[in-house]
Amino acid sequence: MSIWKRKPLAQLLAEAADSEKGLKRTLTAWTLIALGIGAIIGAGLFVRTAMAASQNAGPSVTIAFIVAAIGCALAGLCYAELSSSIPISGSAYTYTYATMGEFLAWIIGWDLILEYAVGAATVGIAWSEYLNNLLVNVLHMSPIPFSLSHSPFQTDPITGEHGMINLPALFIVGVISLLLIKGIQESAFVNGIIVIVKVAIVIMIIVIGWHFVNPANHTPYIPASSIFTDEHGIDHKFGGFWGIIGAAGTVFFAFIGFDAVSTAAQETINPKRNMPIGILGSLAICTVLYILFAHVLTGVATIEDFRTGGKEASVAFAINKYMIGYAWLGQLVTVAILAGFSSVILVMLLGQSRVFYAMGKDGLLPKMFSDLHPKYKTPYKANIAILIIVGAFAAFIPGDIVGDMTSIGTLFAFSLVCVSVIILRKKEPNMIREFKTPFVPLVPILGVITCVLMMAGLGWTNWLRLFAWMAIGVIFYFAYGKKNSVLNNTKE
Repeated sequence: MSIWKRKPLAQLLAEAADSEKGLKRTLTAWTLIALGIGAIIGAGLFVRTAMAASQNAGPSVTIAFIVAAIGCALAGLCYAELSSSIPISGSAYTYTYATMGEFLAWIIGWDLILEYAVGAATVGIAWSEYLNNLLVNVLHMSPIPFSLSHSPFQTDPITGEHGMINLPALFIVGVISLLLIKGIQESAFVNGIIVIVKVAIVIMIIVIGWHFVNPANHTPYIPASSIFTDEHGIDHKFGGFWGIIGAAGTVFFAFIGFDAVSTAAQETINPKRNMPIGILGSLAICTVLYILFAHVLTGVATIEDFRTGGKEASVAFAINKYMIGYAWLGQLVTVAILAGFSSVILVMLLGQSRVFYAMGKDGLLPKMFSDLHPKYKTPYKANIAILIIVGAFAAFIPGDIVGDMTSIGTLFAFSLVCVSVIILRKKEPNMIREFKTPFVPLVPILGVITCVLMMAGLGWTNWLRLFAWMAIGVIFYFAYGKKNSVLNNTKE
């Protein structure tokens, strides 16, 4: 039994072709682009833009978005080649299994649990906070009581009331999990409606806000290098080159999700054509919107506004303070954020269930995760298990515990995908590639360098959490995965 045994490419392609027994193929290029936008435009755009501007880059946060987008585009080109060549569920996990062997495939699968499950729970907790914001500020109703909308580890600083359970976060994770069990087509339809709503609101903010941009707020565009200390006493490199790189690592969270498109390869009509369109198309559209949005936001309000008055709600704060007569747009932002969070949770839970499905089929996780619903043809047991894990996390653990864990986990996955392209070009030169990553090995190598650079900008605490999570994964692999692996228990 070898931990470096690779899954034969012929076996992977046979599994992809045998879709009659597997998942239903219903997704088109447009639904894939919508899934990508659904995952990308969410918390990152509305919350992280102001945060990165205030802590790291000032107005040059637009350049940080370009750096993050370059890293994502380089990885995206590699994802496009692999997802069109190996059109099967599992994303980076499956590609690594075919190129670097079982142990690294397990590591990346475990890493994707960190990206999708922890990410979905974090966004679920933020959804709960913004629901209260909507109830109080937009609908002028009473908020959900503190004890029923916060974890047991949280206390209200004003009343001293303790949290018990975060019911709204549990509710949204539950509803979306049930929608995913019902079917990928229904899920994609709901996601499509949400995408139209939130993209329309983002475009409105850009178009209307453009008239309120104050050129003085963009001077100097790249602030001089200094150190900014936040209210928790944590130092951030502000301005200059490292300010932009630090901001790129922060706003990178805003791009997470386009890789989840590749987990749906087995449910896509003509995946060899449509997967590259879905991955690169959603990335291109969101990058343009992000740069324009960041330019307008940093032009309307000052960096001091983001640091003191705006905080997490900086977008609505900037609109209410500077864009007189457009208070309704500030209220629409809350609606857009709730819609945005909902579709991010949907795509992350979709990605997680498809990774569980692939790992269950390979025996690295319990076999039941690969069971399909007799009627809906979805991996319903995987969805139920993820509902329990993510729901428990969302209901009982505070959102800030995970910090940038999701970003560092994703950057690690992207790096391995870039390496996989180089290895497959060497080991399987004759494989049919419907989409070819240009300038190999230059593009994948630049992808790895950009991702590692952004990981370096995330600080040692996140590296520590990543290594701790990986250590738990290694123990689980040797205790369960290695013994039950289908590949390792197949007689040669």
